[in-house]
Amino acid sequence: MFVGRRPGWRLPDNDATPEAVFWSRREALALTASAGFSALARPQRSQAALPEYPPHTSRFGLSQPLTAEKYATSYNNYYEFDSGRARAPQAGSFKTKPWRVVIDGLVEEAQSFDLDDFLGKVPLEERLYRHRCVEGWAMAVPWIGFPLKVLVNLARPLGSAKYLRLESFMDPETAPGQKQFWYPWPYVEALTIAEADNELSFLVTGAYGKALLAQNGAPLRLATPWKYGFKSIKSIVRLSLTEERPITFWERQQPQEYGFWANVNPDVPHPRWSQAWERLLGTDERRPTKIWNGYGDYVASIYATLDKEPLFK
Repeated sequence: MFVGRRPGWRLPDNDATPEAVFWSRREALALTASAGFSALARPQRSQAALPEYPPHTSRFGLSQPLTAEKYATSYNNYYEFDSGRARAPQAGSFKTKPWRVVIDGLVEEAQSFDLDDFLGKVPLEERLYRHRCVEGWAMAVPWIGFPLKVLVNLARPLGSAKYLRLESFMDPETAPGQKQFWYPWPYVEALTIAEADNELSFLVTGAYGKALLAQNGAPLRLATPWKYGFKSIKSIVRLSLTEERPITFWERQQPQEYGFWANVNPDVPHPRWSQAWERLLGTDERRPTKIWNGYGDYVASIYATLDKEPLFK
């Protein structure tokens, strides 16, 4: 008799948003769009379509409703295109096909490949994750993608590798925000190997049953749901295994406010605001922030021996 193992971070099916509610919401949004949204307001799809995507399933449940697609795809930070939180119109026409990804550094075999080719060979899955921005807003999104460790292990990291450095694209002619010299472009983020290997670390290629939108980080972004959202780097082009800890984008820009770890904690305020509460996109509901964004049972053990590290900055 086969007994399936439920991942520890997967909530019971009866806690999930009912499938009929999720799909009826999407249908309602589609009707609203066809009835009156302007062409500029309609989300632009990534040119790199998913080879195939899984049907909706309640396997990865949440104890809160999903954020309506129109909010999750029109309110986010993408400084390469615009410093505001509303969707930057420039990102809608960002060309993401072809898209090459490189894995290098302390590996047995460096890799360089076309993302579409790779996606045709890897099974995709849907995961419903909470997302918490360091600025205090939050959402719940049905991401589609695959575990980060699948891609990292492809290059066979050496034993000396301690960190994974992730780098976004660099194209100032396409992304006007990259012409602002005071930012340390390109965008760089990093995880420890233990964090990268954790089953929650997820590379996203789609959302809401479709290919990822350009403004949400197409064609490949990171989702680490126990960390503040700025760790979830968008439009990834390079992953490098290193022995020394990389200095990340916001850590280099504002080290007094943004550190390497960025794990969610309601009891550790940002220097300019409290992190005790969060505001849900779409409803503006105000609710208490959860430590580790509610995923502590599945990630807190990573940090058990790091008591001297500023884990929540």
